[in-house]
Amino acid sequence: MIKTLAAICEDIKIQHTVFAMPFAIMSAFMAAGGTPTIRVLGLIALAMVFARSAAMAFNRIVDAKFDVKNPRTMGRAIPIKLVSQKAYIVFLVVCSLGFILVCGAINNLAFILAPLALAIVFFYSYTKRFTHHSHFFLGIALALAPLGAWVAVREELTYQPLILGLAVIFWLAGLDIIYSCQDFDFDRQTELKSIPKKFGIKNALALAAMFHAVMIILLITLAVVSPLSWVYLTGVAFTALMLLYEHSLVKPDDLTKVNVAFFNVNGVISVGLMFFTIADILIST
Repeated sequence: MIKTLAAICEDIKIQHTVFAMPFAIMSAFMAAGGTPTIRVLGLIALAMVFARSAAMAFNRIVDAKFDVKNPRTMGRAIPIKLVSQKAYIVFLVVCSLGFILVCGAINNLAFILAPLALAIVFFYSYTKRFTHHSHFFLGIALALAPLGAWVAVREELTYQPLILGLAVIFWLAGLDIIYSCQDFDFDRQTELKSIPKKFGIKNALALAAMFHAVMIILLITLAVVSPLSWVYLTGVAFTALMLLYEHSLVKPDDLTKVNVAFFNVNGVISVGLMFFTIADILIST
């Protein structure tokens, strides 16, 4: 059982929760206007781990028939029979229930919205079957992080987390477009859809850059409508520079550094922006 759990955690890259977690934490600090309670921060982090784990398990289950044929994914746990679909389903159910229970411990609104949040993150896995713009659905799924954190602290939603959520949507859409360029040939051979498949790799990378420019505009807008200062804007400038570096790594005729751009750079972006945002809030309080 422990070996199976370890294999699943490795398969879903549980450590990559770091992509969305910082946006949840910075949203929590913004909502609190200072430092949230340790209890709330702990519950937010736990809810994030459960939600992402459930979403990734669902994805591995419903995409198994494609993963076994795709050179990039055929080494995953289900295709190589390291983990059975039954074990993955049990893991999915446990994580889903864990997420709902944690949301119930946060507050009533979080508990009420928990099933909707799960439905949204599960739905993403099907979008590649009917729309080339599935990247935005992934962005919407991860945008739930700052929205959910705000609900956890204030038990309400306002325009500030919505702006931050929009920034996350365009950030994720852009980076997922870059990542999906690796599957260009495979997607052309199947019914799966993506922006690289529809517009070609060169145009897809240009769109990704445009989406990341929109993200920066939204982050600047957040500073205009929030009590955030030059410290936060320094973080936005840092984010912009890192995004420029990310796009310099990937060329239409050279996708060898996609994983570096996707995993390493974006991890630095999310953690870095969180650091500057929290520093700004703590300095001003």
